[in-house]
Amino acid sequence: MVKYNKEFKEEALMLSDEIGIKRAAEQLGLSYYTLADWRKLRKRAKSNSVSDSTEVSRRMKELEQENAELRRANEILKDALGFFAKDRKK
Repeated sequence: MVKYNKEFKEEALMLSDEIGIKRAAEQLGLSYYTLADWRKLRKRAKSNSVSDSTEVSRRMKELEQENAELRRANEILKDALGFFAKDRKK
């Protein structure tokens, strides 16, 4: 079994994007299915990164909402502390 380095795979994928899998595989001396598998893996990796960024965006929005809620609660507590401290001095 032959191992190909990352740069070769990237170049092969770019060539296959330009001229097609079959012709690229023939030119590079690769099996059609090897190149097709590399393309599938690349597509899967891209879709995973998209879903990961969507998940990060969703989580970020949740945390921003929670932060805003906690800031409002903190302001209410500060106001209450001031009210009770003023009342206690009398």
